[in-house]
Amino acid sequence: MLMGLLLLAIVIQPLARRIHLPFTATLVVAGFLASEAMVYAGIDTGLRAGIFHNLIFYVFLPVLVFESAFNIDARLLLNNLLVILVLAIPLMLLSAVLSAVMIYAGIGHPAGFPWIAALLTGALLSATDPVAIMALFRKLGVPDRLAVLMEGESLFNDAAAIVIFGAVLGMAMNPSSEVSITATSLHFARVFIGGMASGLLTGLVFRWLMLHYHEDIHRGLISIIGAYVSFIIAEAGLHVSGVMAVLVTGLMVGHAMRRDSRVQPESFVPRLWEFTAYVANALVFLLMGVTVTLGMFEERWLAMLIGIASVLIARAIGIFAFLPLLSRLTPVEPVPRSWQLIMYWGGLRGAVTLALALALPVSLDYWWTIQSIAFGVVLFTLFVQAPTSPALIRHYSLNRN
Repeated sequence: MLMGLLLLAIVIQPLARRIHLPFTATLVVAGFLASEAMVYAGIDTGLRAGIFHNLIFYVFLPVLVFESAFNIDARLLLNNLLVILVLAIPLMLLSAVLSAVMIYAGIGHPAGFPWIAALLTGALLSATDPVAIMALFRKLGVPDRLAVLMEGESLFNDAAAIVIFGAVLGMAMNPSSEVSITATSLHFARVFIGGMASGLLTGLVFRWLMLHYHEDIHRGLISIIGAYVSFIIAEAGLHVSGVMAVLVTGLMVGHAMRRDSRVQPESFVPRLWEFTAYVANALVFLLMGVTVTLGMFEERWLAMLIGIASVLIARAIGIFAFLPLLSRLTPVEPVPRSWQLIMYWGGLRGAVTLALALALPVSLDYWWTIQSIAFGVVLFTLFVQAPTSPALIRHYSLNRN
């Protein structure tokens, strides 16, 4: 069924181009229309909410994170690391908390939607994913530093959001356990930094292998094994952040590949990862389309609107209040106001938000409300923010092409 949906999405992609919609938005529409047609015809799709967790976390996430880390310019990332880490960790935490407070206050139903549900929602909505406009950035030729700031923020805050989501989900599944801010902070630090350390070790191993095997097929296979092995060792073996481990491994392997003079820009390994991430992204957005129901819009439309407004307000506070402050307090190169506007409006929610929403345990009474809010926010970013971003970029003359 998923292969059929992929084919359908490819067939209707020319229509999306004509109406200036991102391909990911086309995938959601294709999944929704196909699933509604199958349900109307009495055909069981076989998809159930409870099957998504392992599929998302152990199959799709390592691919999505590794591909982004593999392709990013490690030197430019390092030069802007302070700004990226501020965006990805403290501002992401601020965004998660502010969103949770506004969503909790807006829904106003402590029994049906308690504080822990709002915190879970804030955590999964705090992961930015500019994949829908990164291709647009390359097409329009925006400044390299702006592209790295947005992609680097997404890489690191995805990892941080997943760690926080996991910690809050543990509290939600064990409501009788005592919550300590100190213990939770130490747990976050251990998981986050432990993931980096694990990724550094696996990255060294797979970087060495990449430099000692020169055939494209071997290198492609080594990179795929590296992505999954780094994730599994960290997540299942060491119980630290698998996403951080994949991120560091991907950065090291990608940097080693680019420094190798024998590797051509259009060589097999980068193309392999472009294809693999394309399929993973496509399947995640198709799954969203398949699981979206009309009932969400009929019964949870207000919660969706509250979620959208909360995310936009929290993002605005983080970008416009704290980035200028960072420039005044540290020697980092200031981020121009026009860039701040692009970073604000281009801070889309995508594959990681969907992955976390789809992975919610159905044993939680409020799982459907959280999933509805997440889907509403992602749909807003795909159908409103992404299509209008080109006009904003051209308005500020940030396009070189």
